[in-house]
Amino acid sequence: MFQLKTDDEVELLRQSNLLVSATLATVASLMKPGVTTLEVDKKAEEFIRDHGGVPGFKGYQGYPATLCISVNDEVVHGIPSRRILRDGDIVSVDCGVLMNGFNGDSAFTFTVGDVKPEVLKLVRITKECLKLGIAQAISGNRIGDIGCAIQKHAEMNGFSVVREMVGHGVGRHLHEPPEVPNYGRPGTGVVLQQGLTIAIEPMINLGKRQIHQDQDGWTIRTADRKPSAHFEHSIVVRDQIADVLSDFNIIEEAVSKE
Repeated sequence: MFQLKTDDEVELLRQSNLLVSATLATVASLMKPGVTTLEVDKKAEEFIRDHGGVPGFKGYQGYPATLCISVNDEVVHGIPSRRILRDGDIVSVDCGVLMNGFNGDSAFTFTVGDVKPEVLKLVRITKECLKLGIAQAISGNRIGDIGCAIQKHAEMNGFSVVREMVGHGVGRHLHEPPEVPNYGRPGTGVVLQQGLTIAIEPMINLGKRQIHQDQDGWTIRTADRKPSAHFEHSIVVRDQIADVLSDFNIIEEAVSKE
């Protein structure tokens, strides 16, 4: 079963997550045509280490990089490479940081240049799904309430929800119980308790929900090769309103300056 966090532990988790957010804000300046995903990864690792953290993903179950950078039809776990970002791309950047014994975990989908309207809508709706999921993360609710809110908003807007990849608990370990699916029925699943720390991360597809894994053993992409968007916050369950530990505001400020 999962372990509830003390207030002191929550503050350590907040520090790790804020460094994740600052890292994502730092790489926002690289989200432009002509930049390679490997360049983005290098800048992120330098920033994390310069600020007292350790990349949480690098070496995790053999993963080779600091970031997961997933472009267009790549849903999650894209490995940074010499791939060049191009005008019209959307780019999910998922970042983890280990600091003071606790893991931060958050993801943001960036747009590169002139993105098609239907893809911009996908990005917007996915971000809204995350907000709606977080609104359900209060004491006494259940895991299914989070997933239901996400699924309902995605599907009513004509998009589909990835089933196989889910959110998770987060703390001293990068992935802890419970799993947090992005679909479900209200009133089902684990009862949420104050002090539970989870990462909620909708993965929403423009086309069908089916996915497959590339031969690299990591990259997950849509089966129909249509775009997918991904946003993630780490949060702590509270009685009235969830406490969001990561911060999109600094990322959005950085994006607006570009």
